[in-house]
Amino acid sequence: MVQLAELLEYTNKLLEIDRYQDYGPNGLQVEGKPQINKIISGVTASRALIDAAIAAQADAILVHHGYFWKGEDPCLTGMKGDRIRRLIKADLSLLAYHLPLDAHAELGNNARLASLLGITTEGRFIGDAETGIGMHGSLPESMSGAALAAHISEVLGREPLYIAGSDRPIKRIAWCSGGAQGYIQQALALGVDAYITGEVSEHTVHTARECGIHFFSAGHHATERYGVQALGEHLANKFAVSHQFIDIDNPV
Repeated sequence: MVQLAELLEYTNKLLEIDRYQDYGPNGLQVEGKPQINKIISGVTASRALIDAAIAAQADAILVHHGYFWKGEDPCLTGMKGDRIRRLIKADLSLLAYHLPLDAHAELGNNARLASLLGITTEGRFIGDAETGIGMHGSLPESMSGAALAAHISEVLGREPLYIAGSDRPIKRIAWCSGGAQGYIQQALALGVDAYITGEVSEHTVHTARECGIHFFSAGHHATERYGVQALGEHLANKFAVSHQFIDIDNPV
């Protein structure tokens, strides 16, 4: 068992949340019981995840996508009100970490994605050299675009949308999980052969084709399952609490 306050203080420092200007609050978003024995982790604090956590008799939910995003209606009504009521009624805490969890050098979404795909990380972009959330690096050996698409599909369990902007072999890659398709120009500036992200926009296809870069849209959800799992396991080992990752399927 660990006190919520101790767990929160440790995690906030571990992820260095004060270094990021984010789209929503990082850390404790809804406060529940003061002692934590079991943590449920998931990508997004959806109603399905909340209900699964309640059924599992969890004390806290740890997610990448929480609530209270900038620009959204702050009123606790409708879908948001229903989610918050369920958390409060169950005395469940909600902890959410967005950009800090994308960027962490060991536990982050992009670090875990590199490890899973066998990419050696050489640097960062989409920010500075220390806090940039995107990463770039190299494969052990060059491979074709089709071969990399098949590799991504096998590792992530989801077939990526592959845009063959070039026929050259792929050695150097830039990647950023989630909805980072808009950073393809920054990836191009790095001189890489390919860019991997989660989502795709209509104009991204034309950019890839006209600028000659292999582009892979591997799924927002699929590319962001791994950081929160790694963080949950880390916290479970650190504080001797129970942890379970629950994957609420999302095809996007």
